[in-house]
Amino acid sequence: MISRKMQSYVAGSSAIRAMFEEGRRMAAVYGPDKVYDFSLGNPNVPAPDAVREAIVGIVTQEDPVLVHGYMNNSGYEDVRERLAGELNRRYGTDYRAEHLMMTVGAAGGLNVILKTILDPGDEVITVTPYFGEYRSYVSNYDGVLVEAAADPVTFFPDPEDLGRKLNPRTKALILNSPNNPTGVVYPEPVLRAVAERLEAAERAFGHPIYLISDEPYREIVYDGAQVPWLPLLYRDTIVGTSYSKSLSLPGERIGYLVIPPDLADAEEVTAAANVAGRILGFVNAPSLMQRVVARCCGEKADVAFYDRNRKLLCDALAADGFTFVKPEGAFYLWIQSPTADERTFVKDAKEEERILLVQGRSFGCSGWVRLAYCVSHETVQNALPGFERLAKKYELSR
Repeated sequence: MISRKMQSYVAGSSAIRAMFEEGRRMAAVYGPDKVYDFSLGNPNVPAPDAVREAIVGIVTQEDPVLVHGYMNNSGYEDVRERLAGELNRRYGTDYRAEHLMMTVGAAGGLNVILKTILDPGDEVITVTPYFGEYRSYVSNYDGVLVEAAADPVTFFPDPEDLGRKLNPRTKALILNSPNNPTGVVYPEPVLRAVAERLEAAERAFGHPIYLISDEPYREIVYDGAQVPWLPLLYRDTIVGTSYSKSLSLPGERIGYLVIPPDLADAEEVTAAANVAGRILGFVNAPSLMQRVVARCCGEKADVAFYDRNRKLLCDALAADGFTFVKPEGAFYLWIQSPTADERTFVKDAKEEERILLVQGRSFGCSGWVRLAYCVSHETVQNALPGFERLAKKYELSR
């Protein structure tokens, strides 16, 4: 018999993964070219050539004991030093190896830091809509996830509502920009207003409130959008990122945490994070991939590929009469459902047009659906007639 806690997790298992599995089943029945699966954020863009060259160079030139063996739980020191140097070059910071911890992807990093800071009953705030796995991550350490509102038009955080949600039990705020599922990039003035609320709450409650910046999409932005480096705006910021999207390496599970030196209790947090990684069973991030990403500083996947899909979808869906948020980053389109209950629209899209979307309530925001356009350009093109037919079915105005 499984635990009661796991029973609840299984019952609320990811709708994204469920739709992805449904897509695989449908592809086997109708053919993969007749099913338009926009469910999963699985990059279709190949990793840069530099990644393959790095792997070959490492396994043929470096000491195999070094490449495949254990190291400090934070990761190889030379790798962390190289990545810290890249951050310093980009943001004018002064990080060193000891301020970074290599992690098993961004998700692994989030779990490490939440285990590090949470006591039972502690609250973690996030802004709707949000990556649904945050619920499980926080619950896993007996914390409580609290939803703060976003502006209903821009989907930027609402600093006033956030201020109302802050209380003595608040231990952290998770922000995700560029955002999954909206594709919105949070602008600096809004983030400064958020930082002011957090600073006031720290003074009022007498303890740190950590801002956890979840940034796997930082490198995927369009039209010159800028993603602020949050530790420059709020002292008690911890950054988590990965190379799943920026280098198209989701299955390799490699990322890192930045725990800046001026963070409240920084040395204690760093030491505890290393222990948390061992307790969670990670021990260390994948050794080969640590060395690969160090050789690939400055490389990134072909963002122009995603931008081509973005422009095609935005132009076509706007012409059809759909309402959506034009994404500035990531590779998701956040579309308002033509039905009050978006599950009906998701069902119709799947059954009538074999178009697979994800219901907005999976992200804490009903009435909307998410479309992941990290797919082939042909998939986007071939799905457009189906979207046009759905628009006519729901009598959307042009």
